[in-house]
Amino acid sequence: MGKIIIAGNWKMHKTQAEALEFLTVLKSKLEDTDEAREVVLCVPFTVLSILSKSLHGGLVRLGAQNIHWEDQGAYTGEISGAMLTELSVDYVVIGHSERRQYFGETDETANLRVIAAQRHGLNPILCVGETKQQRDAGEAETVIINQLKRGLVDVDQSKLVIAYEPIWAIGTGDTCEASEANSIIRVIREQLSNKNVTIQYGGSVKPDNIDEIMDQSDIDGVLVGGASLDPVGFARIINYQ
Repeated sequence: MGKIIIAGNWKMHKTQAEALEFLTVLKSKLEDTDEAREVVLCVPFTVLSILSKSLHGGLVRLGAQNIHWEDQGAYTGEISGAMLTELSVDYVVIGHSERRQYFGETDETANLRVIAAQRHGLNPILCVGETKQQRDAGEAETVIINQLKRGLVDVDQSKLVIAYEPIWAIGTGDTCEASEANSIIRVIREQLSNKNVTIQYGGSVKPDNIDEIMDQSDIDGVLVGGASLDPVGFARIINYQ
């Protein structure tokens, strides 16, 4: 089992003003939170700077939503590891299904980004997961094992987080049964040389299902999408029972 990490992925949501308003409410709900639980906000690039100043020394860590594998260059729209570390970013989401679906991310490019994140002292959160068609065809485990084989080439597993996100459950309201997610995460752990890697579940995580998810034997945390946009609801997820 790995360290418990509860991460929120804001995707393309919230201005700087909205982010600060969110943080004010969230902080007020975390006064009694177990310090063994790491809380991460993975926010748009425009919000990183202002949150970096507001989170310094607190319980909540800062995360980004992408990183390029080169340190600099002619890569319009990308961001480098040095740009992130300058803002005291700790985590970075890599290989999210939306990046794969809409922006051409592959297992190979995700692998390069993971290596770049580690080179700059960042903690990569590598996302893996199957489509509905792959799941219905009974191919979920094979797909995920192959994603890991390609995504973890030359990766240091002592500084790694993996998020299992069944693509069919992201933003759909459909949640993978907690026991089924636990079984897949056990399969993921079997592929790793470091059995203490934190493995999260992501996919329509909500305040009303977080307790059951976190009661599973192999799930070390969650990567939360839409439900992380509401500070009260996200605090309930962080403070799961």
